[in-house]
Amino acid sequence: MEASDYLSKGPCSACGSRDAAALYTDGHIHCFSCGHHTGPSDQTPTKKQEARTSSTAAFIEGDYQPLTKRGITAETCRKMGYRVGTDKHGSTVQIADYRDADGHLVGQKIRGKDKAFSAIGMKDAPLFAQHVWPSKGKRVVVTEGEIDALSVAQVTGLSWPVVSLPNGAQGASKALSAQIAWLEGYEEVVLMFDMDEPGRKAAAECAQLFTPGRCKIAELPRKDANEMLTHGDVKALTTAIYNARTYRPDGIVTLADVRDKILAPVEVGIPYLFPSVTAATYGRRKGQLIGIGAGSGVGKTDLITQMVETDITQLGLKVGILFLEQPIEQTGKRLAGKFAGKRFHIPDGSWTQDELAASLDEVAQEDRLYLYDSFGATTWDVIRGRIKYMVQHLGCESIYLDHLTALTAHMDDERRELEAVLEEMATMAKTLNFVFHFISHLATPKDGPPHEEGGRVKGQHFKGARAIMFWAHMLWGLERNTQADDPEERRQSTLRCLKDRETGRANGMTFPLTFDDATGRLIEGERTEPVQAFQEDDDAPF
Repeated sequence: MEASDYLSKGPCSACGSRDAAALYTDGHIHCFSCGHHTGPSDQTPTKKQEARTSSTAAFIEGDYQPLTKRGITAETCRKMGYRVGTDKHGSTVQIADYRDADGHLVGQKIRGKDKAFSAIGMKDAPLFAQHVWPSKGKRVVVTEGEIDALSVAQVTGLSWPVVSLPNGAQGASKALSAQIAWLEGYEEVVLMFDMDEPGRKAAAECAQLFTPGRCKIAELPRKDANEMLTHGDVKALTTAIYNARTYRPDGIVTLADVRDKILAPVEVGIPYLFPSVTAATYGRRKGQLIGIGAGSGVGKTDLITQMVETDITQLGLKVGILFLEQPIEQTGKRLAGKFAGKRFHIPDGSWTQDELAASLDEVAQEDRLYLYDSFGATTWDVIRGRIKYMVQHLGCESIYLDHLTALTAHMDDERRELEAVLEEMATMAKTLNFVFHFISHLATPKDGPPHEEGGRVKGQHFKGARAIMFWAHMLWGLERNTQADDPEERRQSTLRCLKDRETGRANGMTFPLTFDDATGRLIEGERTEPVQAFQEDDDAPF
């Protein structure tokens, strides 16, 4: 592979840096901030950044001079081993000397005009200025680049151990891993990387290399240590070292960290379709995964269609629906029917085309409903993308998926795939902050009457039951005897709460429902034991 020469610097399309992307004569581009590389397929990231491993490579001579624009003194450069010299092309360059523990020169990192980097003999190089400091002590600061290390050393009187990475944020973990024994000789290791995204990400990754409690991460009000120095923020730079916070992995917090969240008022969530269900559960909360299961033809689609209509027209929510096995025009007729109290999807002569059009326009003018017309595309990868778009771009607060099992029916290992999908669904609901409703088919019960004849729904009946019971916050079963001789009995349904993770209060509760043939709506019946609002002085309900 032939070498190429640096031409110019410019913005990086990957990380957004304004001047870290270097263009070379062969057309390839390499970003020294995030490591993004584009160009000829046989060209690895810039040879000028790679180590030249030839044992005969000639090191560049230079003098210790002040770096005026950087606010660095000649004394600092001499202490840390940073010189100014001339390369083989006659250009003035800055030279960062890398020495082994005995002080022997083993590599040089060359910085030319406009951030043009090259290297000599840098294979297996130690940290910059590592040879200057003892192998143990109170504290060592690790910066992302040599200039930042010079800056920290200078403001701390050239008395605090400071080193830097040989290859920036992109090679941070590898570089620190190689020197972990030396770094662990210090009671504290303070990572002071750049405050951009690559720097923060690298700091979090590197902090995990150390003995728990030893590593701290410094926060700066500016981009890096040298910018702090050149802007006169010397005291703030020193304070940032003292105030560096001990690294804790994501998800581990103290009560003090979440105090404000704990003290926030507890509020009733978004109402359910039926008041007694809301009273028993305190409503639906954003971030919840809510499952509904029922036998074939029992009425689960009718139930969630009415829930959708209520969310839109009565609660004013933006709703996204993905009905994977129901034609979009059928969904539209059913929604308009719920609004008008007409069964527009049944050609029984009880409604007119004008009534359908008027009702449809009323629902549509709310501009709060978005439907997915699947065209047969029902893989989870596709559905996941549509849901994210509905929530993040369209602002949907409530999502309905009918049905879950359609996503994995074609998979070789349906159970395993369903577990993975449910985990992603629960994570999406939480991170994107919306209510995620889904319908699931049920397996045939091993004992008792089938679900179509009014058999009781149990959690174990859900297809993928173990994963559904684990990930769902609320789980509901809808029961109805569709084969009863008595027409009145066929109109009666029971909504059963199988899981209430939030309070446990609704677990096992049942709610009677009646289907109104005239309006096509489900109507809540009277419970034997009315649900009372839970008071603060009541005993715990579980």
